[in-house]
Amino acid sequence: MKATVTIAGGGLAGLSLAAGLRLRGIPVEVHEAGSYPRHRVCGEFISGVDTSTLDALGIREALRDARLLESVAWFSKGRKIHEDTLSVPAYGISRHRLDCRLRDAVVGGGAAVLESSRVSRAPREGLVWAAGRIPSKGRWIGLKCHFADLPLLADLEMHLGSDGYAGLASVEDGRVNVCGLFRVDRSHRGSGPELLLDYLRAGGNEALASRLALALPDPASFSATAGFALGRQRADDGLCAIGDAESMIPPFTGNGMSMAFQSAEAALDPLAGWSEGHLDWNDCIASIRTALHGKFRRRLTAAAFMHPVLLRSGGRRLIEALGVSGLLPFRPLLSLVR
Repeated sequence: MKATVTIAGGGLAGLSLAAGLRLRGIPVEVHEAGSYPRHRVCGEFISGVDTSTLDALGIREALRDARLLESVAWFSKGRKIHEDTLSVPAYGISRHRLDCRLRDAVVGGGAAVLESSRVSRAPREGLVWAAGRIPSKGRWIGLKCHFADLPLLADLEMHLGSDGYAGLASVEDGRVNVCGLFRVDRSHRGSGPELLLDYLRAGGNEALASRLALALPDPASFSATAGFALGRQRADDGLCAIGDAESMIPPFTGNGMSMAFQSAEAALDPLAGWSEGHLDWNDCIASIRTALHGKFRRRLTAAAFMHPVLLRSGGRRLIEALGVSGLLPFRPLLSLVR
């Protein structure tokens, strides 16, 4: 008999973990507080994940028709400061599509996925917390919306502003995902896509806001989230956490979705060992935490250093100067957060 692994949270980390465990014959039950399909605040491009990770989780097929994104352009308040290419193309796919595919794969693999179902966050044996960010007081707001008829200047665009930054990435059906992280400013009273444009204008990105105003927004895709802190999340004694519930990397790195898959992969062996009776639960948690800290420590440290640089006027001027002069070490910096 194998013990059942209960996963709280049916996002990328929770569903991919469930898929990987079912490949190993481990009984799994996933509790998702929301329902599918749904939109989420997310950059919606996957960069830095190996196909070996996707295969270990059994989810490569979910990305079968994802857009391949290679060219990159950085802007500061509308001025292009750098263009480059990714050494390995990223995948562009919406969470609306990807989450449904992962849910279907997990159910097809024999796991139970219970929608509109919540479980207590109290630590207990066999419970994996993958329910995303842990609410906390924070000064950030994330906004996301899809746009149609929006010509891109590169496969991936990054726009720096005085109040945050926004990224643009192609997803399916000719749409572009626009996702930004901004300092909360309660003077903005707009709603839906217009709120996103207000934040962009306030940060000096009028040119981008004007481009978006000429495109066709999908109001149903608009999502917002606030009340979170970046970096390592609060660790409750005895709670097994993966994905954003364990750590949140600043979104400019473009590595958040990959980290969700990688954290699920790191948890596979310990959880299988516990389910099969070979590993004590406390040892299982300790093994997962050690693996996650070892895998993510460098990139979280590097991102924590670079993130405030992007938001300071002096830091942006330095980046602009390096970019315009052709001296911005884009690929070495990218490697630090991969």
